[in-house]
Formats: sequence, structure tokens, C-alpha cells
Amino acid sequence: MKDSITGLFDRQQFLRILNSEVNEAGTHQIALALLLVDIRQFGRINIKHGYAAGDSVLQVVAKVLEQVHRKGDQIARIGDDQFALILPGVLNSGHAELAAHKIHRLLDVPVQLDHDTIHCTANIGIALYPDHARGAEVLLAAADEALRRARLSDQPFCVAQGVDDDEYSEHWDIEMALEDAIQKSELRVYFQPKISLLTGKPVGAEALVRWESAFRGLVGPDEFIPVAESTGFIRPLTEWMLNSALRLSSEWEHPWGEQEVSVNVPTQILERADFVDTVMSARELWNSEGSRLCIEILEQSFIENIEAVFAKLKRLRDEGVRVSIDDFGTGYSSLSYFRDIPADELKIDRSFVSGLIQERDNANIVELIVDLAHRFDLSVVAEGVEDAKTLSALKKMQCDVAQGYFIARPMPADEYHGWLANYRGINASGAISAPDTEKSAG
Repeated sequence: MKDSITGLFDRQQFLRILNSEVNEAGTHQIALALLLVDIRQFGRINIKHGYAAGDSVLQVVAKVLEQVHRKGDQIARIGDDQFALILPGVLNSGHAELAAHKIHRLLDVPVQLDHDTIHCTANIGIALYPDHARGAEVLLAAADEALRRARLSDQPFCVAQGVDDDEYSEHWDIEMALEDAIQKSELRVYFQPKISLLTGKPVGAEALVRWESAFRGLVGPDEFIPVAESTGFIRPLTEWMLNSALRLSSEWEHPWGEQEVSVNVPTQILERADFVDTVMSARELWNSEGSRLCIEILEQSFIENIEAVFAKLKRLRDEGVRVSIDDFGTGYSSLSYFRDIPADELKIDRSFVSGLIQERDNANIVELIVDLAHRFDLSVVAEGVEDAKTLSALKKMQCDVAQGYFIARPMPADEYHGWLANYRGINASGAISAPDTEKSAG
């Protein structure tokens, strides 16, 4: 398949081509070079000049790579701001470095747009078969490691030093299977309930993605989310989650009034120029009077570019979308932005909540966060609530909402629908009263 913006091969086709080229190089005992080209500060280009300008830059880079490539070379766009160039039959690393020098020189020309001039530069990672790897997946990992060093050292390019074959073989296998997960309907939305500590009633649920692979069984997010983030798959995955969570929440039938469905948005998506449009398109498509959308973002997502991110979040809130700061207290918390933060709630990280009873320091931190949030008209959600004593302590601290295994584990959409309809509240002992709670919790 071809990339719609540049006309080059897309990532999925590139992976197939790379595998074939490495096998061919092994059969004929010839060398092969892989170059990964990463556009520097591409996210800032999108934010400052707009999404259309970003597309123009991608097209310029594609043309540069086409100027460099020889007959038999392969070019692909494999990520939002990343390209790959496969050079079969190179004699040594010097040939690959010459190609990298030429790419860097050709890119060192201002890109003229309608009303702006953009300076586009890149970092390049180089890996060679068989010097650095004897398999396609490890060759890609070696080039990626070289690219990482080039970025960190602010060098035009770096050559690979070698990587762990076993680790990256597993990464490769997950990536190859994950590419087809949406098309094969293997992804699932699970919901974990959130209850009000003031009324004991459900107020919504966090939407969580699970992967039911035909070959691997149930794959946890800790295994495949990092792969999705490093390969560019995180964008279609996030869009799928937004639409699926909103669609399913629009079908909830219950007596508890308006409910909130929370969806996590990773930093890479928040930085995109079309982030707000993506969220609003999904909400307009699945608009429901019985549920509302809440976007959960990590605190680290806006620390480096507060002004631009705050502007996006304000637009969302103006449109009725709630904003939650997830895992609060584990990042670079600063009082300086609290006055202007366009958010509705803070989520206290489970690392503080789980040790609330045993560790007085944790209790002090939770009390401080609750008090601070309330002073700035923010509500507070405590995640990781796993017993009645913790629930009771949070209620005394005037925490607003609780989420955790004590209330219910994350569950498939149909089971959550049943849990929500059958929920009966919290009894005098602090236990959850709902028919078949354990069964519903999964």
C-alpha cells in the first residue's frame, strides 16, 4: 500500500519489503544498508504553521529521498515524521554514510510555502546487514538505536552499534500482528467504573484497550502500547478507541443519570495539529445525551509546550469535553500552571493511593493534592482503590471519585452494561452492593 500524502510505501508494506530484501541479501551474500530519516521538530512545524504545512514538508522530504535513491533502492514513510531508505548491494558503511550526507545536504534548503519559509532538518540512523544484524527485525531495531543516538547527540547521522536480537524479535512479531488487529476486529474496549464518594453512585468509566490476538491470546496494554507508540500505530489506535468508547457509551441503559466515558490520549496525539478536530469528529459522530466525553492526558504531555497544549485543551472544554490530568503527582508537578490549567479534574496515581493506609507520607500527599485541586475548582479521582479502608479514608479526605479493583475490575463492554444496570451502591461496611459483582468484574 502507498502513503496517501507522499505516495511512498507505507509502514506495513515497508516491513514486508525489508524482510524480503534481507532474505535476498542473505541468499546472495551481499550487504544491505537501512537508513531511518527522522524530521527534526516536526510536531512544532504542525503546531506553528498548520497541518497543511506539515504535509508539504513530508512531500519535500519524499522528493529528496527520491533524488538520492538508486535503481533497486526502496523508500517508505514509516511514521508521522519518519522515513526509511533500503540500499541493497552497498560495499560498506561508507556508501550508506555518503547517502546520509547527501540527504542532509539536500534538506538544508528552506521550504517555501504560501506565506511561510520553513527550515527542515533531519537526523539519520544507519544499520548494515550483516554487520549489525542478520534479521530484518533486528536490523530495523539497530537503525532505530542509531537514530536515537543521532537525536541525543544532535548529529546529522549515526551508525549502529548492535542490539539485543531476542528483545527486538519479540517487538517485531508484535508490530507485524498489531498492524492488522483493527481490521481483524481483535481489539476490545474494557470499562472500569468510577463512583462518587459523596453519593456512592456511578459517575462514569475509564475506557481501556485490550487485544484479543488469535495467536497470542489476551495481550495486555503494557506489551503492545509501547510498540504502538514507537511505530506510529498509536494514531489509528487512539482514533479507534475514541470512536469505539463513545459508540459503546451511547448504548448504556441505567438509572444513574449522565455518565462520563474517559479516554486516554498519548502525548504524540496531543501534539498533532489536528488533535482537537479528531476528538470533535468522534464526539459529533456518536453524540449521546446520556454520556459525555472526558480526555485523560499525562501531566508530562504539556510541560514542554504549555501554551500550545493549553490552547487545544481550552478549545475542547469550550465544546463541552472534560479534561483530566492522569497519574498526577508522578511527573513534573508545578504550581505555576495551576492558575491557568484548562482541566476539570486530577487523577491521583495509584502508587500513592495503594499505600494510603500503611504509609502516612502517602496519606499526606493525597490530602495535599485533594486540597490543592479543590482550591482551584478541580475535582479529584483516586485510582487503585483496592479495599474498604482505603475507600473510607479517601471519603474522609473529601476525595470526589474512586476507581479500582475494590469497586470493579475492568470488564468487557457488555459486562459493564450489566454492572451499571445492576449496581446498588455501597453498604454500611463499605462493600459494593451489586448482583454478580465478581462475575461482572471479570
